[in-house]
Amino acid sequence: MRGLCRVGNVEKAFEFFNSMESFGCLPDLITYNTLINGLCRVGNVDRAQMLLREIEKHPEFSPDVVTYTSIISGYCKSGRMEKAVTLFDEMIQRGIRPNLFTFNIVIDGFSKKGDSDSALMMYEKALNGGLKPDVVMFTSIIDSHCRTGDLDKSMKLWDEMNKRQVSPNVFTFSILIHALCKANRLNESRDLLRRLNLRKDIIPSPFIYNPVIDGFCKAGNLDEANSIVAEMEAKGCVHDKMTFTILILGHCMKGRTFEAIDIYKKMLSVGCAPDNITMSSLTSCLRKAGMASEANEIELSASKNMKSGLSSLEKTTHLMTNMNIPVAV
Repeated sequence: MRGLCRVGNVEKAFEFFNSMESFGCLPDLITYNTLINGLCRVGNVDRAQMLLREIEKHPEFSPDVVTYTSIISGYCKSGRMEKAVTLFDEMIQRGIRPNLFTFNIVIDGFSKKGDSDSALMMYEKALNGGLKPDVVMFTSIIDSHCRTGDLDKSMKLWDEMNKRQVSPNVFTFSILIHALCKANRLNESRDLLRRLNLRKDIIPSPFIYNPVIDGFCKAGNLDEANSIVAEMEAKGCVHDKMTFTILILGHCMKGRTFEAIDIYKKMLSVGCAPDNITMSSLTSCLRKAGMASEANEIELSASKNMKSGLSSLEKTTHLMTNMNIPVAV
């Protein structure tokens, strides 16, 4: 039954459930919890709650924290927070103590609904109940405040997280860095990025670096942007298409066309194919700088590769050769 529920075949699991008694095997709480979890996985939470009511009538066992948490999770994932909170309160009234996982589910549900006040209220309930918040809880509440634009509260929670010696994970860093960049608080996002770089246990993805690089490029501080790129490389994080495009656009905006071309060549050398935005931005910049022949050469080489139907690697190699870029063979 557990195997069938895990692969989403809940109806087949119910066939086994219904035939148990004929084999002299009576279902227990684990059986019911398995089916409830399976129903919630496929989004049939109302039917899962019906099973909860069935357990309540059973003379030999009662629902436990696992039973309630599964259904609460199902309602949270479907955005039905009123139902989730009603069950949460019912659970407490029945003398069943919610655990950290239960609180994290409800807090995450409120966070995704943009209800930061309710998320914070649940956090305080967890503390009052003697639970120690973990990185998942802190990250969810920080995310909820970032979604509503209350970055100051997010940063206070960040400070509290550090005071409690709870280590942030890559998601905590990512959420805060993106939110700070969006609010044009570049120096703070830069500080967080420095702290992230010191963590030997985390190798960040390019999407964490990209908004900070983009922010400094748009602010005209290319030296700082290039410094972040160097840190990114030292950390073992490979640039993606967005990283290269941001850098090309940034250098073009400052009139540093030769550096933009060098970045474009590097993009090709690592097998990262530019898109239309990258190409049009670079060629437009080159023409404005009086480098029409270089722009035409890039466009012509790209056009030939598109028409030739070469593979991505062949297109990159061919384009590099046309631009007189050394190619390792």
